[in-house]
Amino acid sequence: MESSPRREMLDRRNAQTKQLQTAVSNVEKHFGELCQIFAAYVRKTARLRDKADLLVNEINAYAATETPHLKLGLMNFADEFAKLQDYRQAEVERLEAKVVEPLKTYGTIVKMKRDDLKATLTARNREAKQLTQLERTRQRNPSDRHVIAETELQRAAMDASRTSRHLEETINNFERQKMKDIKTIFSEFITIEMLFHGKALEVYTAAYQNIQNIDEDEDLEVFRNSLYAPDYSSRLDIVRANSKSPLQRSLSAKCVSGTGQQEAGWATTCQTLIQRAMPFSYLAFRI
Repeated sequence: MESSPRREMLDRRNAQTKQLQTAVSNVEKHFGELCQIFAAYVRKTARLRDKADLLVNEINAYAATETPHLKLGLMNFADEFAKLQDYRQAEVERLEAKVVEPLKTYGTIVKMKRDDLKATLTARNREAKQLTQLERTRQRNPSDRHVIAETELQRAAMDASRTSRHLEETINNFERQKMKDIKTIFSEFITIEMLFHGKALEVYTAAYQNIQNIDEDEDLEVFRNSLYAPDYSSRLDIVRANSKSPLQRSLSAKCVSGTGQQEAGWATTCQTLIQRAMPFSYLAFRI
């Protein structure tokens, strides 16, 4: 009748081992999925950084063709947006180191726990085999031969008990470390994202202000002037006209009013006076 309690104990241990197997398999499955999804998240973030770099280059290329205020605003925006990509690069590197890599290590950890489970199951199977052999021996020949089987069973039971205690201790440590790692990994993820988005808010605020500071009226005036700008000779005439001093304009008027023989004399005199007045007029214009 001793075999019945031993059989029950063996069944309880087997049920416990199956529960531990389920716990390890659960971690293996979901940690693997988390690792793959977080890795994809990081790759997407890196691709977003690359696309943003292309956008910065295009904004700068376009800004070079525009009117002064729009050009300055776009270039300042591009500078801020480029700065944001530096922060995004730091985000990518931190996520890889603090989130993806720790999850990857669980592949090795789970493999070690499976080896422990395998050793425990081997010991349990040996115990079960010895117990079955003992029960058969007692049924067939209730002589002292069952003592040998009893001894073998005790050895197998001791081995199974030792491996069970080791497995239980190992799994307890595994569960404790798993919960600690989950808290650390997700806390790191949240911290990294908060840091990036905090910096992003600062950068986007500056970028928004740069766009709002673009003077539309000034640039529109520049654009209109470029449409109706006179040619070089006309502009030169305007400059020369505006550069005449009051003395020059007075002399020119007198020269025009001269008639007959006086006109030739006046022309020579006016020409001489105007030439003498030119340096002073030019100096006044330059000032």
